Formats: sequence, C-alpha cells, structure tokens
Amino acid sequence: MVEGSKSSITDKLINNQVSNRKIIHIDMDAFFASVEQRDFSELQGKPVIVGGPPHSRGVVAACSYEARKFGIHSAMPSSHAYRLCPDAIFVTPRFEAYREASAIIREIFYSYTTLVEPPSLDEAYLDVSHCSKHNGSATLIAKAIKTKIQQHTGLTASAGISYNKFLAKIASDINKPNGFYLITPEQGKTFIENLPIRKFHGIGKATETKMAKLGIHNGKDLKKVSLQCLKENFGKAGLYYYHIAQGIDPRPVKTNRPKKSIGIETTFQQDLSGSAVILKQLQILLKNALEKTAAKRLSPRTLTIKIKYQNFQQITRSRTLTSPIQHGKAANYLLKELITTTDVNHRKVRLLGVTLSSLEKHSNYHQLDLFDSIS
Repeated sequence: MVEGSKSSITDKLINNQVSNRKIIHIDMDAFFASVEQRDFSELQGKPVIVGGPPHSRGVVAACSYEARKFGIHSAMPSSHAYRLCPDAIFVTPRFEAYREASAIIREIFYSYTTLVEPPSLDEAYLDVSHCSKHNGSATLIAKAIKTKIQQHTGLTASAGISYNKFLAKIASDINKPNGFYLITPEQGKTFIENLPIRKFHGIGKATETKMAKLGIHNGKDLKKVSLQCLKENFGKAGLYYYHIAQGIDPRPVKTNRPKKSIGIETTFQQDLSGSAVILKQLQILLKNALEKTAAKRLSPRTLTIKIKYQNFQQITRSRTLTSPIQHGKAANYLLKELITTTDVNHRKVRLLGVTLSSLEKHSNYHQLDLFDSIS
C-alpha cells in the first residue's frame, strides 16, 4: 500500500509548477444573499435565505452568514431551513441582479489578466503568472482585486493564492468572509499533508468514508498510498488523488470552458399525475433549454429527462440522435417516446427536468418552435 520513493518525474512536475505559476481563486462571500442585503438595507445583519418559500418544496439557493450560524446551507430544503431558523427572511432569487454584479466583477478580473476561468457567477480562477501590475506580485494583485470589487459593487470577496488551482481554491475558503490566504510553494507540501481529507476540494462524504476505511484521514495518509491502490479503489479519480497528495495539479486556467450540458428542472408545489400533464410540462422545460442552447449557438444531439416520483425515487431516460434536436414535431415525439418507458401514468411526480448534451458549435443553428405541433 505504501508507495516507494518519489520519482524524478514527480519532482520535475512539482518544480515546473512551483517556478512558473501564480494562481488566484476569488470566491464571493454569500454572493446571492449579499446582493440582497446590499440592495435592501432592511436585510442587513439579518438571517437571509435566497430560495423557495419556507412552506414549499423549494431549496436554499444561498444564505447569509447570519443564517449559516443556525446550520443552514445551500441545497437544503427550505422547509428544513425554516425549522432551524423561523425568523429567517426568505427572498425570491433575482438572477438578473446577480448576473449584473458578476459582470462587473469579471471586468475587474480582465483588467489584470485574460486568463480567467469562472466556474460560476460567484467565483473564478485567475492565472496572473505574467501580469506585470503591482510588480507581478500575486498577493498585491489579489488584494487590489478585492478592494476594487468592494468599491465597484459594495460586496466582499475572499481570495486564495497558490501555485495551482487546487491549493488556490482551498486557500480562498480558509478565512471567509472577506478572507485572504496565501500558500507558497515552500508551504505547499506541509499544508497538504496536514489537510483533512474532508477539506480536499472534489472529495465528498461518500469518498471521505471510503478513504477512512483505507486509513486515509489527511493528506499525509493519502501521500503514502500507491497509485495502483488508489486506481483500484477510486478508478480514474485515483490518479487525481495521487497527484494532489504530491502537490501536483497541472490543470490550466481555461478561458473558454466547453459547455458539457444545459439543463433545467423544476419542483412542483403539487404532485403531477397523468402522461398528458407530464408531457406538457416537459415540453415547456425543453423549449426553455433549447432557447438556451440556441443563444449560445450550440446544437444538442442528446436529450435526457429526469423524473422524481412522489416517494423521491428518481429516474432518467435518454436518447441520442444523429442530427441536432431542434424541430418541434420531432422533439415532441421524442419526449413521448421517453415517457412511455416510465410510470407517469401510475405514479405521481414531484419534479421534472430536461438536460441537453452532446453539444456542438453550430453557426447556422436555428431554433424552431417546439410547440408548432401542439394545439
């Protein structure tokens, strides 16, 4: 189980990263909730929950730090959040306001580097290895970015700096909110060895439990495990874990992340029943998803529907076509085919979702009306 001495190849990879890269990870603090508190002074200092109403099947999209003190977190059912904090203020998400703030923040990023990778509205990786501002100091650049974000948006951000994306991401979460943390190349090895496995970005509860059974509780333990053992237990992810334990993360900051899929789903206030009703709702979701792909000049060939029944059992049905999914009648027929293999005529449904994938760039893509065949 124990790996032998570190190879010269590993040493070379680490040295290349250490000498060349300066990565900043910027993470906005309680972004959605902070925008609400900024725009509505009566919410400042209060436990704010952005998401579904308290007596609904909605979930928490985001919450303020005042709400987090009660154990509330994103993706938690709104009803549970209400039980934890009955005095919490629930607000409906205003995504246009969040996008507007995010656009301003990204312009600040681009004033320092073109190498910006925003995985979501509220975070981004920046490669400032070749930025000449502030004498090329990643520390001073990150501090300047934090200051400009607060000046231009009234919001705070936390920043993590290191020589790779993994460590920069971990660092940005250490001193939240309004945090700042630097992990230098000299500190990287010791930092990773002392890092609890649950703190490793990309390792969830299930993987943490599996690693614990193998005697892996921190980075030092992980570093002792052979590559073969990690591959046997974690498949392709084993190589990633092996490299991370050595401080190796060569992933570049991607300026154009390819969109793998576009999906939309909704949870209904009352359970739905009957294939006709289900079909109608799926058509609406598909229409919205197709509009999103068209706006991005993408053409999908794979359609996946998700159905969650009344008892929370969830199923998916998928079909890949040889040509893009874009014609109304064809898409409608495809949906009908997919739901015939489900129990929607016999069981009530609480959630429906549609995902489009196998996306390709298509400059002449034209979205036809999905509902041209529906009376």
